[in-house]
Amino acid sequence: MSKTISRRGFIQAGAGLAAAGVLPAASAQAPAVRGGKPKPVVIASGNGHQFRNGGRLTCVETAFEQVVAGKDVLDAVIAGVNIVELDPADTSVGYGGLPNADGVVQLDSCCMHGPLRRAGGVAALEGVRTPSMVARAVLRETDHHLLVGAGAQTFARQLGFAIEDDLNTDTSRRLWLEWKRRVDPTHFLDPASRAQASLRAGQSMVADGLVDPEHFYGTINCSAINAAGDICGVTTTSGLAWKIPGRVGDSPILGAGLYLDNDVGAAGSTGRGEANLYHLTSHLIVENLRRGMHPKDAAIDGLRRTRQYGREAPAESAWLAQLLAELLCAGSQWRTRGRVDVPRRPIRSL
Repeated sequence: MSKTISRRGFIQAGAGLAAAGVLPAASAQAPAVRGGKPKPVVIASGNGHQFRNGGRLTCVETAFEQVVAGKDVLDAVIAGVNIVELDPADTSVGYGGLPNADGVVQLDSCCMHGPLRRAGGVAALEGVRTPSMVARAVLRETDHHLLVGAGAQTFARQLGFAIEDDLNTDTSRRLWLEWKRRVDPTHFLDPASRAQASLRAGQSMVADGLVDPEHFYGTINCSAINAAGDICGVTTTSGLAWKIPGRVGDSPILGAGLYLDNDVGAAGSTGRGEANLYHLTSHLIVENLRRGMHPKDAAIDGLRRTRQYGREAPAESAWLAQLLAELLCAGSQWRTRGRVDVPRRPIRSL
């Protein structure tokens, strides 16, 4: 039996791919697939197994515990990401997420239910700590997919969600003020110059250790499969730090921040949303899986497409490392809906 690659190995490989651009050797060994009943799997971005919000379990542990207990898979993964959304220590998601250029926390989320073949999303939502729950309400209570801005907030209020005036914490507000000191947005520069000034200020704060590099672009994605082979997923984020108010990235967009097919697999993304939106890469990767591609090859094809757009393709495309990890979930469904052992394979430069 070939050696199974670890999630850490996937992420490390993906980080190298995003930085240098690589693909598998043409003669690489095919994956060994063991057919049979799927085993429950939960996959999340790194922050999904880091933050506990003062509790006992992480996002992944919570979701897995509920999946094996027979809970609806979507409810399980949302219960998991709620831990991160509510934890002020993660400044890339939910309460205490890094705000936009005006100092306002605006949140995005999308979720999909494989068996029901339905999805729901919210974008630029203010005042609700758990946008993933509002996205699920859009899925369940409406015939729409995406609600945005004030309309999304009104919808949440009508369903009884608590609306707060400000989702900043002392930490997120302090970091926003530091960003304001490093770039002067009052002299509204031409878009290109302003974007570069904003990016330089943010990167300097990362370099100075003020902002976790994982939180500059942020986001958490969590996807899961249960023993019946049902797949669900959710992505939730506070978006790009200090974005222009109203900016929406890939997270709430079906096919970009998240996509799944109950008969094929799932893919989700974190990182620079604009890099993903050019190709709706989560959808692209799931469709690659449908055509029989190996999960790693499916993700590398997404990377190759993304690299065509040079401005968004460098380190900002680190979300592809996460796609590689999340395709482990897709691998549980790949071809025979069995478990996939992915062999370590040599890689070469593009």
